[in-house]
Amino acid sequence: MTLIKYMQHVELMGWRKQLRGELVARRLAVPAKLLQAWRLAMDRHLQYGFPGLARGVVAFCWPIRNEYDARHLLRRLREQGATAALPVVVAPKAPLIFREWHPGVDMAMGKLDIPYPAAGAELAPDTVLLPMNGFDAQGYRLGYGGGFFDRTLASLHARKPLVLGVSYELAAIDTIHPQPWDIPADYVVTERGVYRRDADRLEFLGVPQERRIELSSPVCYAADIAPGYFGEDAES
Repeated sequence: MTLIKYMQHVELMGWRKQLRGELVARRLAVPAKLLQAWRLAMDRHLQYGFPGLARGVVAFCWPIRNEYDARHLLRRLREQGATAALPVVVAPKAPLIFREWHPGVDMAMGKLDIPYPAAGAELAPDTVLLPMNGFDAQGYRLGYGGGFFDRTLASLHARKPLVLGVSYELAAIDTIHPQPWDIPADYVVTERGVYRRDADRLEFLGVPQERRIELSSPVCYAADIAPGYFGEDAES
């Protein structure tokens, strides 16, 4: 890397770090009741828009800092036959692996105090529900700066999973100034509805309508009525 390119890289990383902090702070300021309403809307968009989630291996991330909490959706998908998986960091610069998760799995604490399955066979995800601190008009993601998911998705090119970015409308930005290593999402799902990446741009598809899945009641938030259900510290 030349000195000029290195300086440009350092400047970009600094800009992303500042933007990341601003977007996370914006998300943390959202009231709990509004977050719950957004999560319920996103659960519906994902179920109705992507009925294939009920089959195969669905990878998701343990929610932190007011991110979309996919555990409630995964509970319903598991009841319909899906397998849920969480990412595991095996080395600082290595791709992630995925292990099965369900309530009661023995968990260990990892980077950013995010729990992960302590043991279990490695799974190949069919779909990844990928949280985004920010997402731009081309479907690129602003994460936490470690590059884990970009390396992981690049390593899965032979059997590429469907990547569904999950975020809130307040995280929409013009561009993250994508670099060659950045990998965009195939779709982005927010409380507003579903976006699809077409011709290097996100196109808003609208709100998915009920198709082959019929919910007899809203998705249950088990943690609201039984703290610790998902294996988390009940006091947190």
